[in-house]
Amino acid sequence: MLNKLRGTRIVWGLTGLLTVVASFFGVINPHIYDGLVAAKYLPGTISQDFIALIAGILLFIIALIIKERSIALQIIGLGIVGFLFYAYGIYTIEQIYNFLYFVYMAIFSLSFYAILYSLLNLKKDVCANAEVSNAIRKTSVGFSFLIPLVFMPLWISMLIPLLISGQRIENTYGVFIMDLCFIMPAFIILAVMLMKKNGYGVLLTPALFVLGVTLLFPVGMAEPVKLIYAMDIPFDAGSLLMYCGISMIFLVLSVIYIKKLNSNYTK
Repeated sequence: MLNKLRGTRIVWGLTGLLTVVASFFGVINPHIYDGLVAAKYLPGTISQDFIALIAGILLFIIALIIKERSIALQIIGLGIVGFLFYAYGIYTIEQIYNFLYFVYMAIFSLSFYAILYSLLNLKKDVCANAEVSNAIRKTSVGFSFLIPLVFMPLWISMLIPLLISGQRIENTYGVFIMDLCFIMPAFIILAVMLMKKNGYGVLLTPALFVLGVTLLFPVGMAEPVKLIYAMDIPFDAGSLLMYCGISMIFLVLSVIYIKKLNSNYTK
């Protein structure tokens, strides 16, 4: 799937290592966010650090063992890199000015160039022959369109009152930026490409689903974090069920899609 795996190993491995460092401190000492993240958003931040810690370890392992024919690992790795671009893009944009800020910036930058490097090194012959069954393709197209249809109107409806009043918010504005500028357009673009049976869309869609798992699961798991860290914040079962439920749909789709992906073109 990818050319120049040596470069991929280096940039993915370094990104994974830096992520382990940054997320580990966030998990063991949430006080690094004192005065930087509002109390009501702290559970989500800690939950994201938990997932980032796991993602960083997985990405480092993938960087070590990845091979030319490891299509599934390359897809998973690319999805994880996308998640790190999102997560640490938010930390960078929202000015989480603690002693790890330069590490956040490094992960944000490395993950962006890792994605760009990977996209530029996709094998044309592999993409040209990439196939998935019609049932999986149509289901994936529908779900890929559904995500923007749900979240774009939601975020826009939250932004409009701020635009009218000129009010500035201290947290979560990074989510609006990353979702509306990067993630939702990516879902729409890949959905159109997959609908047209474009090989690049066929290969990249499951990576976007992996990203979806890692993005939404921390939002749901913020609720148990409130209990684990004994926070005086109401437990929201609805949020837990909704976000974890959607992330599980992403997970199931990712697994089925990758298993059904035609691997006869791996060379």
